[in-house]
Amino acid sequence: MSDYILEMKNISKEFTGVKALSNVNFKVERGEIHCLVGENGAGKSTLMKVLSGVYPYGEYEGDIVFDGNVQQFNKISDSVETGIVIIYQELALFPDLSVYENIFIGNELQRKGVLDWNEAIVKSKELLNKVNLHINPEILIKELGVGKQQLVEIAKALSKKVKLLILDEPTAALNDKDSENLLDLLRELKKQGITSIMISHKLNEVISIADKATVLRDGQTITTLDASNNEINENEIIKNMVGREIEDIYPKRNIPATGDVLLELTDWTAYDSRIGRNVAENVNLKINYGEIVGIAGLMGAGRTELALSIFGNSENYKTSGHITIDNQPVTLKHTSDAIKAGIAYVTEDRKGDGLFLLQDIKQNISISNLKELANYGVVNENEEIKVAEDYRQSLGIKTPSIQQTVGNLSGGNQQKVSIGKWLYVGPKLLILDEPTRGIDVGAKLEIYTVMNKLIESGMSILMISSELGEVLGMSDRVYVMAKGEIKGELSTKEASQEKIMELATQ
Repeated sequence: MSDYILEMKNISKEFTGVKALSNVNFKVERGEIHCLVGENGAGKSTLMKVLSGVYPYGEYEGDIVFDGNVQQFNKISDSVETGIVIIYQELALFPDLSVYENIFIGNELQRKGVLDWNEAIVKSKELLNKVNLHINPEILIKELGVGKQQLVEIAKALSKKVKLLILDEPTAALNDKDSENLLDLLRELKKQGITSIMISHKLNEVISIADKATVLRDGQTITTLDASNNEINENEIIKNMVGREIEDIYPKRNIPATGDVLLELTDWTAYDSRIGRNVAENVNLKINYGEIVGIAGLMGAGRTELALSIFGNSENYKTSGHITIDNQPVTLKHTSDAIKAGIAYVTEDRKGDGLFLLQDIKQNISISNLKELANYGVVNENEEIKVAEDYRQSLGIKTPSIQQTVGNLSGGNQQKVSIGKWLYVGPKLLILDEPTRGIDVGAKLEIYTVMNKLIESGMSILMISSELGEVLGMSDRVYVMAKGEIKGELSTKEASQEKIMELATQ
């Protein structure tokens, strides 16, 4: 007989008439790693917020049974007291406080009514050792990288005697090494009897770590897959997530590249004065009309830095070498020069740098080219609405209105708005930096379809991606970077994950 640490029975939750969850049933066995998967908007985070008390008892229908007892959490501290701790993608740490202060904040150790920080330091060392983070607990959080901050969050959870650890997209901002370290830690915690629920879009991680995986779609439970029955594989997960088989997630294009050179770099070097070294060195690269050129490489290889140096980011970089567009030499001293030359750049950090999350779709799309809409300094609002509506339809942005606040959109739809914003400047070359980071498999397919349509319209794309499958599936040619240099160029016919990794680690 199964020993369930958690049973969520017939959970329903509405937001102003919109049903986010509809009779969801979700069971987790004691001591397992259970992944929760689904497209953006499927209800994963909402379900976990119900469980953790963010949405208190009375604001949802159904029952939560934890450790054999029906629970009625009215606030987050209620769930924490029972042993449920949730760690969000946006870490809840105080950057200007020390590691040990962050671990015990709100859960301070006291002796005779006085805070005992010496004991907190000692206990913090013990907790940090448990998560394999060997650092001085007195250093400030802001001195740590994101991967180590994530481990501090887990140490903080362990300080609260956690029985069920919930991680919402824990590896979204981590590099491959830090991601693998985190997954290894979850396996170790499992040996210690701690149950984990992990929400993730990264199907390779789900396949690697999950004992079971429950799929949500449109706020409903679709199925629970069991690794012991060999059910947790990419095809099965995708089929249940999107409600159909996806034979080829990388759609084929109908029109081949012309062979005419759009942009060429020769001996291109970018020096970053802030760190005192070259971030791109002697780069030779060309992009033809009507093709997608992929740039692969490990974290820190210089891919984003190269893209920014092309995009006229002279504030940070001193560049040398030659750049031609349509076989004509150009000088790109500023971003505005790059835009005039026909280059646009969609950042990898759409929330931090790419979008105004508190503004609506219409304002985000028009902001890149307001001069096109202005008469004597006054924006023509009717024309602005028309432009935004055209991009909403052509890019398939799923929203009832272009006046929808961008921060309320799913990750995939935010990415479409970010692309639309830069398409409005009319580029010849669109640089896409991590175009599908943090979005689900269904939304990825939509982004790939948009990319193909842009290529078929005559545009070219330079795509930076950490997902090797994406690089191989969407590119016509691949450049591999390491330590700021191009280590090799591969056609997609000769390229493989093994060849790319061999070049990326030189």
